[in-house]
Amino acid sequence: MTLNLNALITEGRNPASENIDQLSTEEILAVINREDKKVALAVEAILPQIARAVDAITQAFSRGGRLIYCGAGTSGRLGILDASECPPTFGTPHEQVVGLIAGGKTAILKAVENAEDNDGQGRADLEAIRFTASDILVGIAASGRTPYVLGAMAYATGCGATTVALSCNPDSEMAARADIALTPVVGPEVVTGSSRMKAGTAQKLVLNMLTTGAMIRRGKVFGNLMVDVEATNAKLVRRQVNIVMQATDCSESEAKQALTDCHGHCKTAILMILAGLTAAQAAELLVTHQGFIRPALMAATGKQ
Repeated sequence: MTLNLNALITEGRNPASENIDQLSTEEILAVINREDKKVALAVEAILPQIARAVDAITQAFSRGGRLIYCGAGTSGRLGILDASECPPTFGTPHEQVVGLIAGGKTAILKAVENAEDNDGQGRADLEAIRFTASDILVGIAASGRTPYVLGAMAYATGCGATTVALSCNPDSEMAARADIALTPVVGPEVVTGSSRMKAGTAQKLVLNMLTTGAMIRRGKVFGNLMVDVEATNAKLVRRQVNIVMQATDCSESEAKQALTDCHGHCKTAILMILAGLTAAQAAELLVTHQGFIRPALMAATGKQ
């Protein structure tokens, strides 16, 4: 099969960088920086579609489903990066957000030749994690045509699951097959075809929005505080104390005592202080209100 890349914007030559090899170091960086400024605007242009995806992910979580990222190369690594940050940031189970990459774990650190061209492996990887209609799949590929991702999307569609395509080329095959298409068009790269640059940055911005937006909608954030953060190191232990103090205007000693009483659960400590409850009472209220602090506080005090 002949592969024609000429129609892909991400494979085009960028006039702004055609003579970049003749520039000084600072001039090279200025060109890259000017091009990078276009990325946030490209993401802004698709905010309504991203919102649809966030709501679909939130619904999947509500029914006990998972968010599965699937990609090859840079795209796959970005999915794994975002998935790996969810447990420490939002206190989620490690299996709730999963990143899959063509070529498996080896491909995280080292390119695996031809892995992205195997559409059957995309299906097999979803079968291996027992993907179901309750889950949601986000396929990631700058080109919008990666066979590994297309194979996974076809399997997910066959399961009856919602599919999202994140690519940087308009009218891509992935976009055509997805329930929700996210296409931040960032234009040609500074180094022709190096989609780890603007395309990769756009993908990272969108992935940030998908998980952060869904976690906010699931009550993992109070105000702008990450109230489900897991204290897995000294920095995060200190952050928990700061979060409780910021959320309640209490003293450091009060925050530490509340966290001790509830075994280091930020939400519980916050509700204890704001509503004057014991750890057991606060924990019970949070369970009743699916982990949302505001309705639990309203039930306890009549105030939000």
